[in-house]
Amino acid sequence: MASIAVPAELAVELPADERVAPTFIADYPIAFVIPAYNEAENVPRLFADLEGHGWLFGNQQTRVFIVDDGSSDETPDLIEGYSGALPVELVRLEQNQGPGAAFRAGFGRALESLPEEGFVVTLEADTTSDLAALRPMLAEASAGAELVLASWTMVNVSRRRQVLSAGASYVFRRALGIEAHTVSSFFRVYRASVLRRSFEHYGAGLMRERGFACKAELLANMARLGAKIAEVPVDLDSDRRVGKSKMPVLKTTVAYFRMLARQRRERGDELLGEIA
Repeated sequence: MASIAVPAELAVELPADERVAPTFIADYPIAFVIPAYNEAENVPRLFADLEGHGWLFGNQQTRVFIVDDGSSDETPDLIEGYSGALPVELVRLEQNQGPGAAFRAGFGRALESLPEEGFVVTLEADTTSDLAALRPMLAEASAGAELVLASWTMVNVSRRRQVLSAGASYVFRRALGIEAHTVSSFFRVYRASVLRRSFEHYGAGLMRERGFACKAELLANMARLGAKIAEVPVDLDSDRRVGKSKMPVLKTTVAYFRMLARQRRERGDELLGEIA
């Protein structure tokens, strides 16, 4: 396994049990895809968080793609004005279109140059994603998982958000037969190969939902393709965020039911096609 050459300006002192090399193959690049909408208060904290995990940037092809989803605050200016050591690139949507469009744009840019064996990491711009969890998540991916989910243990999260997450996961498992405890989290690791295969198979239908249900839809579609899926327990602490969550609860709930109905219909059509 190749050693990780961490730039001096990104080096951090790790606890003794964290100083061993991560178990994923260091030669493989990572493309971070991070949607951001009116996150001016959190963007500097996001950069600091990423800079504090310099071991993630040992490959010269690793890039951070931040997708500004038509923000009305200083978010795009802060991204463009960043002058630190991170390999940051702004992907800008002129109008707010929702996480679905932001992820599509970010995935498209990331996959332009990422090799098949590379990894795509998606996470929240509000710093609620615990980057320390990427060690076990990337280890799962290097061991053969094609999609690794952060399975949330919620800390300092509103009761309404907890109920929505638990309810969505329960309905998702019962309706589609997919065992996943957290279905809508942004925090995931994908193999580049499975993302490409998914886009080639589904095209624009890979993520039709514009809102936060897009990640549950992406998970369902990848599961239909037979992707190998793993989960890693991760704390979700809303106190790490400045400002409120951007997720509209009622709108997201409606989108889940719409997406689930479409999934069941499409799965039924596929089954009928196989029988015919």
